[in-house]
Amino acid sequence: MMRAMKTSIRLGLVLLVAAPFVWAAPNPEAPALDAARLAEIPKQLQRFIDDGTIAGAVTLVARHDKVVELDAIGLADLATQRAQQTDDLFWIASMTKPITATAVLMLQDAGKLNVNDPVEKYLPEFHGQWLIAERGTNSLRLVPPARPITLRDLLTHTSGISDMPPPRIETTLAELVVGYANKPLQFEPGSKWTYSTAGINTLGRIVEVVSGQPFAEFLDERILHPLGMKHTTFWPTPRQARRLATAYAPGPDGKGLAPTDIYFIKGGVANRARPPLPGGGLFSTAEDLAKFYQFVLNDGVVGGKRLLSKEAVAQMTSTQTGDLKCGFVDGMSFGLGWGVVRQPQGVTEMLSPGTFGHGGAYGTQGWVDAQHDLIMVLMIQRAKLGNGDASDMRRVFQATALGALKK
Repeated sequence: MMRAMKTSIRLGLVLLVAAPFVWAAPNPEAPALDAARLAEIPKQLQRFIDDGTIAGAVTLVARHDKVVELDAIGLADLATQRAQQTDDLFWIASMTKPITATAVLMLQDAGKLNVNDPVEKYLPEFHGQWLIAERGTNSLRLVPPARPITLRDLLTHTSGISDMPPPRIETTLAELVVGYANKPLQFEPGSKWTYSTAGINTLGRIVEVVSGQPFAEFLDERILHPLGMKHTTFWPTPRQARRLATAYAPGPDGKGLAPTDIYFIKGGVANRARPPLPGGGLFSTAEDLAKFYQFVLNDGVVGGKRLLSKEAVAQMTSTQTGDLKCGFVDGMSFGLGWGVVRQPQGVTEMLSPGTFGHGGAYGTQGWVDAQHDLIMVLMIQRAKLGNGDASDMRRVFQATALGALKK
């Protein structure tokens, strides 16, 4: 593959302008970052462009409230040869989930709900659910579960509820969760971990019921606007869509790259009839996501204003799943809406225990290594990776970023 064009911005220690990062007290003993090693990040990722794995990428590293690396490499669109830009928009898919969890915890801070509450307290359609006790060739034996599912179960992917596709484009969150409620549970609540986008979508509906606001409106008012995440949306405008990175999947016979669909974007236009899915509907930029991660790393404070309690941040970003086997790579656990590295190994071996973050369906990754005050964001649009959390691109990016720490 012809070597793609490269756009690179070396920001040194430049502060984000909109909704600036606020840092409580940088650790004076923390090692500095080696600029030469940071400059290796785009060079190391270029090989994945050269071998046709991806068309382009945006990378960001932030530390002590400053962006220290921001690069765009390759192409945002192969057909037009449009170069990847650092402010390009990406479908972040399941990276939406921690933002939804933040909305839930904000309502807990306000005393309007508790994560230990049963879901049926807010959504009566979940009352009297059944559990699959036995599967036959053409039958199911159903029994009542030992207890009802809770918000905590939804936040930790331990509820047992099943997903279902929206029956029509304009399906509302309210209608969608009724469908979830009427399907039997796959296992006893809290007994195992099974990734559940349906569970996070259900939480978005609870946010609507408790707050009295549409979910997208709540996020705009309480999270996106206060944090200055002006490019983050469920429905990119035509102007924003011009900055949308084209999504690719392997071409015919696995050779090269072929364009593939991006979540309800057709002809560069977002279909606003689709619901704002809390489990995977947002589009964002690397810098917007860094603002969100810095807010969480700063224990819920932005611009000197507290939006989320320190206790809520601790709940979200620490292990809440005990010894359950969790996640898509070994050594993981889950907090409330966040993946948490419990025992670094494999693709996470370079990360500190307690590092938290999340990936998305098209390979996007965002992780916060709090022990090193380090934020790492990788933006790509590559479908059918198999397991984006275990991708070589994630491993190389993280290893290079953490390799920049001076001993």
